[in-house]
Amino acid sequence: MTHEQPLSANLYGLDRWGKGLLSALPNGDVALCDPAHPDAPPISLPEIMQDLQQRGIASPLVLRVKSFLEAEIRTLNEGFAEAIQRTGYRAPYRGVFPIKVNQQAQVVDRIVEFGRQYDYGLEAGSKPELVIALAHRLSRDALIVCNGVKDAEFVRLAILSRRLGFNTVIVLESPKEAEIVIEVARELGMDPLLGVRVKLTNQISGKWESSSGDRSAFGMNTDQLMRVVDRLRHEGLLHCLKLQHSHLGSQVPDVNDVRRAATEACRYFTELVGEGVPLTHLDLGGGLGVDYTGEKRASENSINYSMAEYATAVVETVAYAMDEAAVDHPVLITESGRAVSATSSMLIFDVLESTLYDAPDAPAVQPDDHHLLADLAAVSGYLVADRVQECWNDARFYRDELRALFRRGYVDLRQMARAERIYLSLMARIKDIARTAEANSELDKELQKIADVYHCNFSVFQSLPDVWAIDQLHPIVPLQMLDQAPDRRAVLSDITCDSDGKLDQFILDGEIAPSLPVHSLPEDRPYYLGVFFVGAYQETLGDLHNLFGDTNVVTIDLRPDGGFDLLHEQEGDTIAEVLSYVEYDPADCLAAFRKMVDEAISAGGLKASDRKTLIGAYRDSMNGYTYFE
Repeated sequence: MTHEQPLSANLYGLDRWGKGLLSALPNGDVALCDPAHPDAPPISLPEIMQDLQQRGIASPLVLRVKSFLEAEIRTLNEGFAEAIQRTGYRAPYRGVFPIKVNQQAQVVDRIVEFGRQYDYGLEAGSKPELVIALAHRLSRDALIVCNGVKDAEFVRLAILSRRLGFNTVIVLESPKEAEIVIEVARELGMDPLLGVRVKLTNQISGKWESSSGDRSAFGMNTDQLMRVVDRLRHEGLLHCLKLQHSHLGSQVPDVNDVRRAATEACRYFTELVGEGVPLTHLDLGGGLGVDYTGEKRASENSINYSMAEYATAVVETVAYAMDEAAVDHPVLITESGRAVSATSSMLIFDVLESTLYDAPDAPAVQPDDHHLLADLAAVSGYLVADRVQECWNDARFYRDELRALFRRGYVDLRQMARAERIYLSLMARIKDIARTAEANSELDKELQKIADVYHCNFSVFQSLPDVWAIDQLHPIVPLQMLDQAPDRRAVLSDITCDSDGKLDQFILDGEIAPSLPVHSLPEDRPYYLGVFFVGAYQETLGDLHNLFGDTNVVTIDLRPDGGFDLLHEQEGDTIAEVLSYVEYDPADCLAAFRKMVDEAISAGGLKASDRKTLIGAYRDSMNGYTYFE
């Protein structure tokens, strides 16, 4: 089903970064499109939110879409299958999902369920993640790849899991780790299934360049690699070494970096085979990126390739290198996490109120007001399009002079209040003129600095930690009213009492802007905003700043008839649960509060009848949602 997009949908770039998963309906609602059923009618997100609200599921919430997750798994695996067939590659692809990218049970369960048809496996970088992986019934040929630092307990569990039929590969990260594996294997009397992680010298470009190259955190250099190979040979365990792991990097922006890094990885692989190492699997780690901005170019938040192009680059590069060295084609593995899970989740929250940096009218100047206040008001008389820059300069000058006079005691508080209101009314008119006048880039930049503040019901630190920590960009869009031109611009403030709790970088048509075009808040219904592509890392990395806990989480599946099924609801943290995370006992807190109430009654400060109300309010808050209700 197709329909003409409302005009303002182009402003937010749904068609550029949305991958066909989102559209704007004629009524201005943002809608979800089912990739498995392209002809199905899109489903309005505001209507989904209204339905969830009626079921008692409040915003803010993370909305996961099963269909989106399945689409990415399908695209990745079929992309490699097509490249393998087209190239004549003589081994299969066996991808694994890195659990660290999204450890939530509903996500991992669905990846395993849908990925089984592709022999899709899991990557575990810690003991808890290995425990998660071993709780899933993977297909017979799927892999569990164990990375990260491993102690004897980790190694023992990985080796023993092979008795249950798991293909659990222990990737050796250092010579010391090799000694742990040798000791545990000897103790168990079992052969482990081993890999070795090799640091590449090739370094990618972009935000995550430090995750690649010979200064990256994990893996071995050439000297350490050969020491481990010789040690395994000496212990009679070289036949167990089947996999070479070489991490290309994270969020690789340029597909040519993929080719260069894969070429270097192949050199190590063919040389190790020449040393008598019976390698059969080549793991090229992560790197497959997400185009967050829709720019489709090699930049920090974009990539210049598709999943299919990535698969082709890997398969062609490895095939050529192996054929040139007369080495059998290895089973190909990638640990693509971000590209698989990012698009499947979105954070949705409502705007609670706004702080507007303009005003619809101006008060009259009083006879005894300072003359600068009259000068400020007089700017209105010559505020026309061809003098808008002059008026902007004058208004700021008079406002700043009056503020200085107020600080020195020459202007009183009521005069200053009138001055600020007059200034804000001038800003409203200047914004209106600037919106319709010929482009003035300098003035536009200045006006961006006085954007409104929309106060929103979420926590950046809990739900969007990468935005705060590393300036990660995510597409952000109003979920309604896209059939109307936005009449305001705003930065988004969360409900934490922290100056860093804001969003002030936005993906717009052809630019990264310091404010988001928004609409004046409607009085009769919620105004929702959606932050998209948050399914990678954001759900796991969030912290408890101001003790805002996990949001509600809802998993839905899109129906071909244009409806949706609610598959799973995970209630967000209560205050009691959050307090327990930071070492408080909620029962002790309630007991302490109750004791203070009883002492106040004994002292005569409270009536006995107040006791039930006070303790009830405290208990209700303890059991309530940490966000605005």
